[in-house]
Order: sequence, then structure tokens, then C-alpha cells
Amino acid sequence: MSEKIIWHKVLENPSDLPEGRVQTVSAAHKTFCLTHYQGKFACLDNKCPHQGGPLGEGSIEKGLLRCPWHGWDYDPLTGKPPGGFDDGVETFPVEVRKDGIYIGLLSEPAHEPTVSDLMVETMINWGVEVGFGMVGHSNLGFADAIRRKEAEGKIRFFGIRHEGAASFAASAYGKLTGKPAFCFAIAGPGSTNMYTGLWDAKVDRAPLLALTGQVASQVLGTGNFQELDLVQAFSSVAAFNHRVQKGSQHAELMSLAIKSAIVKRDVAHLTFPDEVQVHKVDPEAMAKVPEGRVASAKIAPPQEAFNQAITMMKKAKRPVIITGHGARFHMPAIIALAETLNCPILTTFKGKGQIPDAHPLAGGVLGRSGTPVASWFMNECDLLLVLGASFSKHTGITAKKPTIQVDFDPMALAKFHEIDCLLWGEISVTVEQMQAALENSHHTENQRAQLAERWRIWRAEKTRRLLEKGVRGPSSIAVFDAMNRLAPERAVLCVDVGNNAYSFGRYYESKTGNSFIMSGYLGSIGFAFPAAMGAWAAVGDSRPVIAVAGDGGFAQYLGEITTAVKYNMPITLILLNNDELGKISKEQRAAELDVWKTSLHNPNFADYARSCGALGFRVTEASKLDEALEAAFGHQGPAVVEVITDVKLI
Repeated sequence: MSEKIIWHKVLENPSDLPEGRVQTVSAAHKTFCLTHYQGKFACLDNKCPHQGGPLGEGSIEKGLLRCPWHGWDYDPLTGKPPGGFDDGVETFPVEVRKDGIYIGLLSEPAHEPTVSDLMVETMINWGVEVGFGMVGHSNLGFADAIRRKEAEGKIRFFGIRHEGAASFAASAYGKLTGKPAFCFAIAGPGSTNMYTGLWDAKVDRAPLLALTGQVASQVLGTGNFQELDLVQAFSSVAAFNHRVQKGSQHAELMSLAIKSAIVKRDVAHLTFPDEVQVHKVDPEAMAKVPEGRVASAKIAPPQEAFNQAITMMKKAKRPVIITGHGARFHMPAIIALAETLNCPILTTFKGKGQIPDAHPLAGGVLGRSGTPVASWFMNECDLLLVLGASFSKHTGITAKKPTIQVDFDPMALAKFHEIDCLLWGEISVTVEQMQAALENSHHTENQRAQLAERWRIWRAEKTRRLLEKGVRGPSSIAVFDAMNRLAPERAVLCVDVGNNAYSFGRYYESKTGNSFIMSGYLGSIGFAFPAAMGAWAAVGDSRPVIAVAGDGGFAQYLGEITTAVKYNMPITLILLNNDELGKISKEQRAAELDVWKTSLHNPNFADYARSCGALGFRVTEASKLDEALEAAFGHQGPAVVEVITDVKLI
């Protein structure tokens, strides 16, 4: 039985392809070279058999079709080379009809499952359903597998403008949810562009899956175009790091990568040589699932250490709880314990918002980006209970107070100095056991009234600082004072580094349900807006998403505004523009150096946002802040509020 020919229209009007010209056309997921020569139309395979050059981009010279890559000639109607050689190209039937030019192709065969299909299905089974990246020549096979699953509604992929933004977005997704997203790039420069965001995820303990294309295996090690040993290149950043091969256990390899990312809260990397991506697999091959593969993390601390902690807590009169980013999923139990002990909860900067500042036991942020409320209570306490915090210098947790530290990671315990009592366990389990053990047997003072008084003193000081006037625009204090009035509850706020971050930590008072995401240990400039894209991918339209950045940081990834517009991401960017890398200027002065090379030449960012299709406001007076913020927060799409600020008022 002969196979059926299906006719595909490839050109609307024959006059669109003049005599003596060639053109690339597409049909049935393939490209073809359409030629017009000596009054006839012909259709040839588009790939030159030597190097795969696109014949549709060639030209007819002296009666022959010339390959644009290496100059080999073919008859433009028959596809045969001159001189009797047998390396011609296949031709396909052509019909010129009233409504256009058609080519005849055999019916397209059903798709056969590939390595990429099997591994993408395994990703979905493990809950990796969101990705960011760029599609290119060395990851096309894997990209096509993602496309098929996206068409089924099982995965979401966001094409971005720079791979660094993709890895920052994936990192932020992991920080917010505790689950990995994936970032995706081609071989060579596409993969190396992701490197900073991968390190951001690694040092902040966020699960992330990095997937990279690679040149074909047969040319690895030969200095091929965009060839780079990606396994070696990613060896320092990825806890799991492998090249996929035709003979790999593909579903198992993907399972181990994702398990590593989740369990270790780290980066996992897989790289796919070009030919492996489209390698056919047994149609009966099964994608892996996570059931029975990951143990419960709800582990309790050793009893002896726990008993020591309870003894210390029963003796304490003025305990203080400090929560870091590692405690973000355990706050209900922590707040319940604080209410039992009537003690303040202070947070690290990375832990900001884990308890709203309006809560009667909230003590604000500790450290360089913090408030005098938090530092006062740390100084006046007789016991610190530190949960999921790393004791970084930025936070400034004192080593001079009796301290109990709880963390899931034994390497995080007593990382920088000796701690009186170390509890290795899951935070919720440990805190709930503490609650049970302390009921009716503690002797703590009620510190609520003192908390209210210290907040009254600090808010009065902020009001006084609001009266300070600079020579250029509103102060950052005024910006965050306006946000205190207008920013929505339950918002996810992504903050950059620099003076904008210090002011944000100090002056913005977190609201009910706020979540904060930042580049913590890496402190990477440019983080905020790509992170907001990752946050939006995690929460969708169920929660507002706000980015806070300075002009220096946002300018590194300002092209991603077009990404936000494309996908209609309702992200509000609060952009503090002082035409300077203000924090660096401050550091130069502190080091008794001249201020040098920190001034910036900026566009009008509000105009730029509007040119990209976003909403844009430029604010030069404090009295106009509320109007702009209200409009931006109410907009159902990306919006930029550019505030011209005075660099000296932070």
C-alpha cells in the first residue's frame, strides 16, 4: 500500500519568489529550499549533505544553486551536483495552484519518544514544572520536549533575554517555595551566563536544576564552536553534575539530580550533547516518580542536647528568638513559642517579614540593615534562641550571650564560633517539642510593653528623619514611608543590593503575609527584577510581587522588562535612581579614598518602561509618591516607579 502524500501551501503567490531566486519555506516541522529557475518551481531538501548548510539561504549562480556555507553546487531543479557526483539532495513534488505554491510530503510519522521526552516527564513527576532560559542551536532537542509538555499544560517555560536572569529567577523561585525550578541554556556562553545565579542559589541554600545544551559528543575536545567542558566548568557550583549519554539511565539520572537539589538544597546540573537529546528510547521506558525516594526531613534533635536547651530556657528571664531565612517555613510554631515565652522575635535581613512588624512580639531586623529595636533587645536579653540563621557578620548576632542554635544542617551549627547548645534537627519539630516541654514551667518576663515602647521611639526617629531635605528628590526614607502606607499585604518583595537594600531593611515595616527574597550571601547586584519574575512564576496572580532596586542594579537586567511585558507579569518595580553606585561611594569614603568611577549615566527609566509596553512613572517630589505607587500597585501588568532620590539621604 502506497503512503499518502499530503500537500502543504508554502507560498501565497508565485510572484513572491522571482525568477532565479531561492527561498527557505517550512512545512510539517521541516524546512525546504524552494527554487524558481527557467520558469519552473522546485523543492529541495534544505540541508546540504556535507555540513548541513541551509540551501534556502544560497543563491543561483551560473545556472547552479550554491550552498552558502561551503560553495558546493547543485542543479536548482533536480538537486543533482555537476560532474556526475552522487551527493545530491532530495527533491519533493511541487504544484502551482491558483491560491499559491504547494509541496507534497508523505504523511508525518508519529513522534517517537526521545531521551529528552523521558527526562522532561521525570522532571514533571518530581514537581519541577517551571523553567526560565533561552532556546538555541545546541539545546533544540530538549527544548522541543519541553514544548510538547507545555502544550499539554504540564510545564511552564519563560523565555528570557539573558541567561543570568534565568538563573536568578530560578534561584528566587527556590528561595520562596523550597522547590526547584530549572534554568536552561545553550552550550558555551549561554551556560556560563547562568553561573552567577547558580552561585546565588548555592550559597543561599536554594534548590535549583540547571540544564544545558552541549555540542555533539563526537566533536567534544576538538575546539568546536562554543565547545566548553561544562561538567568541569560547573564542578565547583553544582552538588550533582553529570553529562547525559546515550547509554545513561536517563530517568534515574534526572531523578538523582532533582533529589540532590531538594535534599541538599543545592544546585544540580545536567548537560545534554546535541545528538543525545533526540536519541530514541524504548517507547515502554517509564519516567521515574519521587514516591519512596525522599525520606521525611522531620527529624528531632538528640535528647541530651535537647534537655540542655530546655534547662537553659527554664532559667531565662528575658529570652530572645532570632529567625533566619532557614526558618521561613516554620514560623507558625516559632510564633506560638514566642507567645508562650512573651519574648521578641528578631529576624536577620534575609528573614525579614517572617513575622509582620505590627505583631506585638515583632522586634524587627537585626544587623547592618536593621533597626535599633532589634539591637536593643539583643543587648538586653539573657538567652538567644537562634533558628535557621547563619551568624553572618552582616547580621551581627552577638557571641557574648548564652545561645541555643537550631538548624537542619550540621555544618551550619557553630559555623563561626562556639555555641553553648547545638540542636541538630528540623526547626518545626524542635520548636514544637520545646513548646510542650516548657508549658507552665518557664519564668520569663512579659516583654510586650517594652517592645511597644522601643517601636514608638524608633518611629518617632523615622518621622524626624523624614523632615531632612536634600538637594535632589525625595529621600529613600520617604520612599519606604510611602510603601509602609500603600504596599499590599501578602506581597512578595524582591530586593537588590546597595543603599536601596539597607534603607529598605531599616525603614520598610513588613506587613502580614509579606515574603522577602534577596541575594544574601552572594550579594549580587542586579538580582531584584529577575528574582521578581521567579517569584511571580511561583505565586502567579494570587499575591502581589514587588521589586526594589537601585539604578545600578536594575540597569544590569533592564531588558527583562520586555520579558515581563511579554508574559504580562504584574510586577511593580520601585526604582531608586541617584545616578550613582552610592554604596560603593560610601565605602570609598570609609576607606579614606577618593570617590572614583561610581557616577552613572542613566536613561529616563520611566520612559524606557513605557517604550517596552509597561507602565512608567517618574517621581521627583515626595508629595507625588503616593499617587504613583497607588497607580502602579493597582495596575494589572508590569509597572516601574522611578524615584529620583538624594544619595546622601539613605
